[in-house]
Amino acid sequence: MIKVEKMSGQKHVCPWWLCFTFDNPLRRLLHNPEVLLSPYVKPGYHVIDVGAGMGYFTIPLAKMVGPSGRVTAIDLQPRMLAALTRRAQRHGVADIITPYLASPETLGQQDRAEFILAFWMAHEVPAQKWFLTEIHHLLKPQGLFLLAEPKLHVSEKDFRQTVYTAQDLGFYIKDSPAIRASHCALLACCRRAR
Repeated sequence: MIKVEKMSGQKHVCPWWLCFTFDNPLRRLLHNPEVLLSPYVKPGYHVIDVGAGMGYFTIPLAKMVGPSGRVTAIDLQPRMLAALTRRAQRHGVADIITPYLASPETLGQQDRAEFILAFWMAHEVPAQKWFLTEIHHLLKPQGLFLLAEPKLHVSEKDFRQTVYTAQDLGFYIKDSPAIRASHCALLACCRRAR
């Protein structure tokens, strides 16, 4: 795994107890996982959900990839992954999902994926270049990376800077999907990360 710089500390990470406010049925009115992600995810895909939390997107992703696919759910917080695992069991998709406890130094040695999602979490990572290099390394050459950031916490200028950093590392903007309350970029690889 390529390491550009360490992610220092976890002071920016959303606390596990706050995720109950994000992970509720009313959120489907704002961010319906099937509507947002089905254009990019197919049965049999390997998908990585970075900052998976309690599985708001992970569980629908597992249903989209089906039994021939798999979803790696990466998070820094054991309580998030424990809650995700319980929810995946209730939804009958636990065998499709692999929870992975990341460290501040690496997202881990995962198999490359056709699709990677980082929804409303990249702003929590102080070392953007490190984070995007890790994502680039985990994405298959023809894969897609959907980066979405909350307009409430991330300015347009800061989001553009994140996208510029991604472009410098070998991503290009394939699309700018409209997602409510979000800055968004669908990124693809055009060359190897430095």
